[in-house]
Amino acid sequence: MESETAHPRPVLTARSVLPEDADRAALVARVHHPEWDGPCVAAVRGERVVDLTAVVPTVSDLMERDDAAAVVRDAEGRHVWRLDDLLGAPVGRRDVPHLLAPVDLQVIKAAGVTFARSLLERVIEERAGGDPAQAAEIRARVGEVVGGTLEGVRPGSPEADKAKEVLVSEGLWSQYLEVGIGPDPEVFTKAPVLSAVGTGAYIGVLGTSVWNNPEPEVVLVADSRGRIRGAALGNDVNLRDVEGRSALLLSRAKDNNASCAIGPFVRLLDDGFDLEAVRGLDVDLRVEGTDGYVLHGRSSMREISRDVLDLVAATHGPHHQYPDGFALFTGTLFAPTEDRQAPGAGFTHEYGDLVRISSPRLGALVNTVTASERAAPWTYGVGALMRNLARRGVL
Repeated sequence: MESETAHPRPVLTARSVLPEDADRAALVARVHHPEWDGPCVAAVRGERVVDLTAVVPTVSDLMERDDAAAVVRDAEGRHVWRLDDLLGAPVGRRDVPHLLAPVDLQVIKAAGVTFARSLLERVIEERAGGDPAQAAEIRARVGEVVGGTLEGVRPGSPEADKAKEVLVSEGLWSQYLEVGIGPDPEVFTKAPVLSAVGTGAYIGVLGTSVWNNPEPEVVLVADSRGRIRGAALGNDVNLRDVEGRSALLLSRAKDNNASCAIGPFVRLLDDGFDLEAVRGLDVDLRVEGTDGYVLHGRSSMREISRDVLDLVAATHGPHHQYPDGFALFTGTLFAPTEDRQAPGAGFTHEYGDLVRISSPRLGALVNTVTASERAAPWTYGVGALMRNLARRGVL
């Protein structure tokens, strides 16, 4: 297995990662500050990044404030960095300031099977038992039977029940179809608190995986009351060969070292960026291999089968609370099927792949693929954060 240093880091600039309307956006970042050897909550103001930790010690605390957008726009800070400097910092160096994932104490949750196209790919994974060689034949069979049966079907509706009857009669019913068109969505814990990586970092897939892919998604950031306060981009890295063997291996397929990326910033909801804007977001994916391979894809929130408020309600409510808030991946329309390594084998990552997930109003999340076993170990947990903030006198 190759180390992460075997592949060059992408050259990132403020212009390449900022939203197109950054001058009107309330953007939240987290910055590792070597002077404190810990993270700072920060506001992105053009190409300047301003430390707000003395005002709000954690992003979780910021999300609880009704004036969060005003704080991000106007509060004075102790330190100011150039965004270009943060983006150009070497990966893994604790002696230089650099960007982190823009969430901290929020629980990282994910909703699965929320788009019809990716729903069918989950059925195919299951039928193939995680073997990519069988996927093409099964894909053709599923497409022949299902066709447009699921298009426009509202989960839990009478139409969904009728679609279920058709699929059962053809022997194609699946646990993925149940959560895709049934009354209850799939909501699972994607990664532990504080384990996500940010833009510019390496993302990891298990060294044993032979069939895996990126999952470009919109991530909702909610407070302790379940209110959506902002949105970011995310990569819900997925091991298709592992999950295809058994849905009970979901944690093995989803939760590995460096397998969750969020960033580049959290864009707060305000008068210029509301829930309707979130519902209309398009998310683009570009994967560039070191061998010249290029893959393009697009996921549109307009095609999601469950509204974002329904996904939040399934996550938070009388049945489950999150005192520090949560970040919720909303699922993806994108499920790559193009052959890469061999005919009929479909897409899978290779080490060194550059993955760029972007949306005009959220910016660009850029990462390089490595093995989870070779990515920098996750060592900074909740205890370390609390001790660090206490030493700094900001709690």
